[in-house]
Amino acid sequence: MTRLRIHAENHNVDRIGWLRAAVLGANDGIVSTASLIVGVAAAAAKPSDILLTGVAGLVAGAMSMAAGEYVSVSSQSDTENADLARETRELADTPELEREELAQIYIKRGVDHELAVMVADQLMTKDALGAHARDELGISEITTARPVQAALTSAATFAIGAAMPLAMVLVSTAGMLIPIVSVASLGFLALLGAVGAKAGGADIIRATARVTFWGALAMIATAGIGKLFGAVV
Repeated sequence: MTRLRIHAENHNVDRIGWLRAAVLGANDGIVSTASLIVGVAAAAAKPSDILLTGVAGLVAGAMSMAAGEYVSVSSQSDTENADLARETRELADTPELEREELAQIYIKRGVDHELAVMVADQLMTKDALGAHARDELGISEITTARPVQAALTSAATFAIGAAMPLAMVLVSTAGMLIPIVSVASLGFLALLGAVGAKAGGADIIRATARVTFWGALAMIATAGIGKLFGAVV
């Protein structure tokens, strides 16, 4: 038995579909809900109003994330299906041209012409559409669009992320609500950045600093707007 048969490699890119949706959803949940809470609190709203605003933000945000992800990823899926349908027709009408097209792809990657033709012929004999989808169109099992999975993942992770600053509202006193929610939310964002970087094999410090910086900026901006409008109103 060869080493390749006993040592199956796991690559971080295999996780790219669900990881992107999960990190995006949780990050948006924390940032948008924390910013909303801080902005409303800065306007001197009552604790009950702040909590209601946060809950409304959680529900609206989760539904928005689900709808947005489903629509955008469905558009990608529609495009992929259209390209696959076109490729199916071309394989039926002009198989020789499609074989040569596939061979030319391998030649451009450094394979000599004779071997490229042999590889294209064998791959098309086994799975012509799969070979063209992967090497001509760039569509594979890893990158293929999954609208329902993306929508559910984004909605669920947004709700989980939004629940974190909401929980801080419940345990905070009125006078300490803004600093407690802000500091805790930045801590949640830092943890999310670290976990996402670890799962994706990226630099943990850079990912953590990036997500924390933008979260802090969002909360500062909404707090300033809340303070301004609170004073005016």
